[in-house]
Amino acid sequence: MNIVLIGPSGAGKGTQAEKVAAKFGLRHIATGDLFREDLENQTALGLLAKKYMDQGELVPDEVADAMVEAFLRRLEPNQGVILDGFPRTLYQAQALDELLVGMDRTLDAVIYIKVPDDQILNERTPGRLTCKSCQRPFHEKYNPFSSCPEQRCHGEHLYRREDDTFTHTQTRLKIFHREVAPVVEYYQKTGKLVIIDGQGSIDQVNDTLTEAMEALAKREALRASRADSIGIQALREVTPALTREEVTHHSLDIVLLGAPGSGKGTQAQQICQQLKLSHVATGDLFRENLKNQTDLGKLAKTFMDRGELVPDNVTEAMVRERLARPDTQQGFVLDGFPRTLSQAEALTDILTKLNRRLDGVIYFKVSDEEIVSRLSGRLICRECQVPFHKIHNPFQSCPYGKCSGEYLYQRDDDKEETIRARLKTFHRQTAPLIDYYRQAGLLIEINGEGELWEVTARVLTAAQSLIS
Repeated sequence: MNIVLIGPSGAGKGTQAEKVAAKFGLRHIATGDLFREDLENQTALGLLAKKYMDQGELVPDEVADAMVEAFLRRLEPNQGVILDGFPRTLYQAQALDELLVGMDRTLDAVIYIKVPDDQILNERTPGRLTCKSCQRPFHEKYNPFSSCPEQRCHGEHLYRREDDTFTHTQTRLKIFHREVAPVVEYYQKTGKLVIIDGQGSIDQVNDTLTEAMEALAKREALRASRADSIGIQALREVTPALTREEVTHHSLDIVLLGAPGSGKGTQAQQICQQLKLSHVATGDLFRENLKNQTDLGKLAKTFMDRGELVPDNVTEAMVRERLARPDTQQGFVLDGFPRTLSQAEALTDILTKLNRRLDGVIYFKVSDEEIVSRLSGRLICRECQVPFHKIHNPFQSCPYGKCSGEYLYQRDDDKEETIRARLKTFHRQTAPLIDYYRQAGLLIEINGEGELWEVTARVLTAAQSLIS
């Protein structure tokens, strides 16, 4: 039996997954534990993730996806699993289905543990405690500490997570509903969705979950009603974009979309220089917050120190703060965000609250073969993180005057096999994003291949066409 558990942070997925895994002989796969395990064991994927973290960069989704795949492939073919924390998005759900089919496995059900938002906000999160030694969750009311399951401590390592505040929990819930609605709809259409009531004591919820699992094991009919699915869809808050007439703050706000190696970073610098706009690159933003030890940087570091991926709510908060700074008042070029449909909706919300709207989204269309060629020749300056290329953009001088080329190196993920895996993730994530912006009338597609000056000319023409 292969099961997925989904639900908001604080719904008790981890606690329930451990209990039913032991009861039904399943392997519990928690993405957070997988990530920590790969880092601790210094696997190839763990070393790659650590390299991103050491460089002050967000670990890309495809690394976490690959960790799940690697773990599943190590299991015996008849070993059932219960996945906790994956999939979180529609593209991950589609990728998981594709992976399981390739392994001759079948996903039996996706069980959604449904807990009202007010209970998460007012009861679950405020009482949550985490063991700093083993990262296991406890709760003052629902799961008080009695003994350490791993015999590492006597409760002296328990602490409250820095992100378990009311405000952070509200944001997490908003992102969860935004991401889970398409996942719920996807699995509801395939007839694999089961919704259970997550309210009550741990034992009460476990009895309900066990009953559902036993019915699934017997292949009995147990499916969510359409009303339940619609109820979840209704929790998804989508902020409408302002019309041009509603906007009183006039600026030139542009998003760049394109695969890794499509030239977004290089062309963003050209647009900003020519049109006097601010370049907002999420990689630079993440490093800046870590280096300056801002509140958001410190929060991001707590996840990294625990060996966890930095969640979307922290990234979105960094973007929100950056776009509100005075230097973006004339406009910005956003590079690296959004990456998913959920983040695109978050960006609309951010701009609406700033009384702004996007003027355009420039999509760099580059073939996969060209991307592989570009990235396999890419070099990065370790000192200032500026990208160069052995053929297309060889190092001549440092734009910041920091070095003479002695810090250039090739990233481990710039190998053909890794590049193709990243491209597969990019296409799956970005296709809905492209459709979203095309339907909004904001998408401008340009040919990203050719000489550097040719692409720059196309990009500048596209950007200038947005000036009203």
